[in-house]
Amino acid sequence: MSKALSKAKGFKKSKSGTYLSMATTAYGAVGIAKQVKKARLEHDTLRLIDAAVSAAAIVTGLALLVRELKRRGEDDVLLG
Repeated sequence: MSKALSKAKGFKKSKSGTYLSMATTAYGAVGIAKQVKKARLEHDTLRLIDAAVSAAAIVTGLALLVRELKRRGEDDVLLG
């Protein structure tokens, strides 16, 4: 396996990869906000519940990623 391919595979486990995952997860919050706004305008309780569950998933995902960053500390697979 080439060094470049090895680094690419390790990116997801790197601090940079974790930050990218956090950004894309947080970006999902934009879609959830739109869903909440539409559900409120249409008085659609089921969509509102769906948005709340989705928002909880985003919060949980971000919490897991933050925990991963704290565990990793300064050990970054791309630096080595």
